Amino acid sequence: MNRNALLPLLLLALLASPIAAGEGMPRGYTIPTIDLAPQKHRQVIVDREAGQYLGHPTTVLLEDHKTIITVYPKGHGRGAIVMKRSADGGLTWSDRLPTPKSWETSRETPTIHRVVDAQGKKRLIIFSGLYPIRMAVSEDDGESWSELRPIGGFGGVVTMSSVVELKTGAGRCMALFHDDGRFLRGGPGEQHGSPAGTRTGFRVYKTESADGGLAWGEPVVIAQHPSAHLCEPGAIRSPDGKSIAVLLRENSRRHNSFVIFTSDEGRTWSEPRELPAALTGDRHTGKYAPDGRLFISFRDTTHESPTKGDWVGWVGKYEDIARGREGQYRVRLMDNHSGADCAYPGVEVLPDGTFVATTYGHWIQGESPFVVCVRFRLEEIDAMRSGSTPGRRDEN
Repeated sequence: MNRNALLPLLLLALLASPIAAGEGMPRGYTIPTIDLAPQKHRQVIVDREAGQYLGHPTTVLLEDHKTIITVYPKGHGRGAIVMKRSADGGLTWSDRLPTPKSWETSRETPTIHRVVDAQGKKRLIIFSGLYPIRMAVSEDDGESWSELRPIGGFGGVVTMSSVVELKTGAGRCMALFHDDGRFLRGGPGEQHGSPAGTRTGFRVYKTESADGGLAWGEPVVIAQHPSAHLCEPGAIRSPDGKSIAVLLRENSRRHNSFVIFTSDEGRTWSEPRELPAALTGDRHTGKYAPDGRLFISFRDTTHESPTKGDWVGWVGKYEDIARGREGQYRVRLMDNHSGADCAYPGVEVLPDGTFVATTYGHWIQGESPFVVCVRFRLEEIDAMRSGSTPGRRDEN
């Protein structure tokens, strides 16, 4: 075997080693937290309706680098899918846009993604989960959509939380989701009002498409753990393009969040290892700033954190994730007023380095959750760091 062929195996062996396994990871963190929540000028209301729960948005940025489309349910996960569009990078948002009738039957958090086939044809796709997983397609940048239709004889929860373009051929992509045994082969399932299957354990799955996201293969398990409940995979490709990290929510709340890696486009994966507390949360969504740093948005479920239950973000490098380091600093984006019911975010980056992070939460005490976006540049937060104290929330 030549040296190049050995590199993926050596990387996986290193990531799975006891040193990298995250054993005994602290339950708290030492990096500072910068608080953007009081800075109301950064916050834009995307949608709000008195007495109506609006939650769980995801977003996609079109190739003009200013149009953002978001989708979210009227309800906690399940509920009719709502769609809105911003033509100016999140500064203003349209009214609710017309959607197909079947979108009213969505039973899980919808997710929106950009895919491209081997001929260069661009599509937007929306997934809706439980059994069976369904998908809607647009070939005109969201102006018109198909109905939701099953992609196969399988189901899952929060599908697809990540879609990654693969380097194994034009038009090939990989979608990631999870299930706990109830919906993978769940028969009629919740969609038709029948009992789902039996909870048998959390597993993270991949499914691949060879035609730009129109047809999807059978799901394959890529991660499971004897005591951790791994779910909601958030994929981030390394800056050199050679590996993919997938950050995982830990739903038993006994551990920190976890991460797995692949260096061969999803063919093989490292064993799950625990992340530092600084990256512990739900529904990790990350993008790169122009300077190469990562911003990763998530719901803070860290065991010991002054911002627990709030919408937060992490700033660091891919290398920090790979080496199990805490990173540079954390950011509180907004203060959530009801437990940890917030922050299934979309994250986009504009050409000038402005991040547009979009999510839902209980932003006003005693009122129904609604959807907002927060706009910022990392340089602005860097300038606020003077005077911040590690492990403490600082309002600068």
